[in-house]
Amino acid sequence: MKRILIVEDEAAIREFEAINLNRAGYETVEAGSGEEALEIFDGDAKGFDIALIDVMMPGMDGFALVKELRKRTSSLGIIMVTAKSQEMDKISGLMLGADDYVTKPFSPTELLARIDSLYRRVYQSAASKTGGNDLTSGEFTLDLRRRTLQKNGKNIELTQVEFQIMEYFFTSPDTPISRRDILKKVWGDNYFGEEKIVDVNIRRLRMKIEDNPSDPRYLVTVWGMGYKWNSV
Repeated sequence: MKRILIVEDEAAIREFEAINLNRAGYETVEAGSGEEALEIFDGDAKGFDIALIDVMMPGMDGFALVKELRKRTSSLGIIMVTAKSQEMDKISGLMLGADDYVTKPFSPTELLARIDSLYRRVYQSAASKTGGNDLTSGEFTLDLRRRTLQKNGKNIELTQVEFQIMEYFFTSPDTPISRRDILKKVWGDNYFGEEKIVDVNIRRLRMKIEDNPSDPRYLVTVWGMGYKWNSV
């Protein structure tokens, strides 16, 4: 069963999300606060595939919750729910480890499309852990079974989105890749969102892999095009 943890302090919105996701075949568990969500997550034996988290909540807000969840796991798919005017909230959530965001007000169709897309990535990631060869580029090794990256033998934990971006770069080294191509490859053909989600994930990756993220050596910008992985 595909399981989603819905974290939303407004009961009407929470019910709207749960009803539509249940109709689409997802099992939902609801939490009215960040604190309750953490308690549920830590005590649930079945585990969750995705967490749908509202940003603005009293007490522990969505940002703090994402940060705590990422301390616990990199495999959970996380979608943040933001208000239309909260542009910085989207970027902040992604930098903390969220995989995607949906903006209020949203339609059931958009919500389901975002969740289906993320679930496919999470499911494919879990399925691929049973096999596969490592990909090596200079001092980096991408472990296709454990879905991790190593730099000089030191493990770097990646989210599912980060891993798929790195896998794309490792299979196309020294080749400029456009933001649109990355978006299509990782998020899928039917993704509703904007290309800036690629830029934020690249920033997050640079913070993990570069010695100097502000002057990247490996994951470099190709102006007017997109990004390139330097294999040297």
